[in-house]
Amino acid sequence: MEPVPEPSNLRLLRVLVTVLTGVMIAGLIAVVVALVTRLPSAAIRSPEGLAIPAGTEIVAVTQAPSYWLVTTGDDRLLVFAPDGSLLRDIPLGD
Repeated sequence: MEPVPEPSNLRLLRVLVTVLTGVMIAGLIAVVVALVTRLPSAAIRSPEGLAIPAGTEIVAVTQAPSYWLVTTGDDRLLVFAPDGSLLRDIPLGD
């Protein structure tokens, strides 16, 4: 018994699926390369410690290029120098 020949539509579909697989693999590699080369590689420099007053509950910490901001649970904003020393204590709210 002779094997049935493959229909041309099925052959075209097989080629299209193979090409799509190759394009998806190339696209994934391109995305990974773009992420690796474009993401910043500089590490965050943090001070040894921040001079936070005793009994202060920290809610949030934010780093800016020239200072650190700490929001406390009692509605205060503490501004620290890059070396961790306290610069200002700003009350928030009314």
